[in-house]
Amino acid sequence: MAMKRTNMKDIAKKAGVSTATVSYIINKRTDQVITPQTIQKVEDAIQRLGYVPNLGARALASKHTKLLGLLIPQTEEKKKLMFSNSFYGEFLSSFEYEARKRGYNILISGTDVDESYFDIARKRSLDGIVIVGVEDEADIVGLKKNGIHTVLVDSYGMDKELSSVTIDDRNGGFIATEHLISMGHRTIGLATGYLTKEGVNTERLKGYEDALAKYGIELDGKYVYSGTVSYEYGFELGLELAQMQDPPSAIFATADILAFGLIKGLKQGGLMVPDDISLVGFDDGFLASNTDPALSTVRQDVDNKAKIAARLVIDMIENQEDRSNIVLPVSLVERDSVRKIG
Repeated sequence: MAMKRTNMKDIAKKAGVSTATVSYIINKRTDQVITPQTIQKVEDAIQRLGYVPNLGARALASKHTKLLGLLIPQTEEKKKLMFSNSFYGEFLSSFEYEARKRGYNILISGTDVDESYFDIARKRSLDGIVIVGVEDEADIVGLKKNGIHTVLVDSYGMDKELSSVTIDDRNGGFIATEHLISMGHRTIGLATGYLTKEGVNTERLKGYEDALAKYGIELDGKYVYSGTVSYEYGFELGLELAQMQDPPSAIFATADILAFGLIKGLKQGGLMVPDDISLVGFDDGFLASNTDPALSTVRQDVDNKAKIAARLVIDMIENQEDRSNIVLPVSLVERDSVRKIG
């Protein structure tokens, strides 16, 4: 036989107060004057009876579910979420903590290439949605049309009517490449994810091209290597580079996870970083300073990016803020993976 769920009437009876008083205290109503002694009696009754709020009923009453969606679009069919890339783990951790402090829970999901963001928001009754890495504006039309509170992260070429948080990806690609040039390198490769019309990979490629142009170095397409943003692709590329007759003297990898794979692949192929090939990454997660050699990389503040995204969507839900388009700075961290030549 199922146990009866404790309700507000039970608490009111135990504390010797009205059900309305219990409701005011549980819902933290500030428009009611309740003595500290009464609050303490109700809280004691809640603890003794083991009361757990019915979030579903509360959502129906308030028209809010206190549930945020964090969506990571999958650009390839039938792929798992990319949590091997520490960027996503750090972003999720900071986003969830910031949301929880404000009383919200999160639903995290990948999305297949043909899946509607609006359908996910509607089916799950999300109060708001944060999407990391939208590359096609057509994907967000339903969200805009139906007034879903939405924040885009690392998304380019989108309608500025939606709030967004990005970093200066193009400048990141520029300062990474400029650093390699300043260390004497002239044949500089780019290891990146798949290049689309919009997206962080394309922005970082533009920065790479900007630096080459500024210093009079001709762009050679044979030095642009594009695949998945993964350790596995970096490793495979490292093996390929080690077998080339004339590999570039340096590589800018548009994500640290690619750089880690490159270090391993190059080493297995008989080449060392930085003695044979210098390397700069992008992200500066925990492993960047703890790999061998310690990785020179472009630092972005993933923690702050996630916090801002959470605050933006919650403030919109609670009518505290309209839309904002925020661009965060990046910086170069010099470590041991780049060798000066010439």
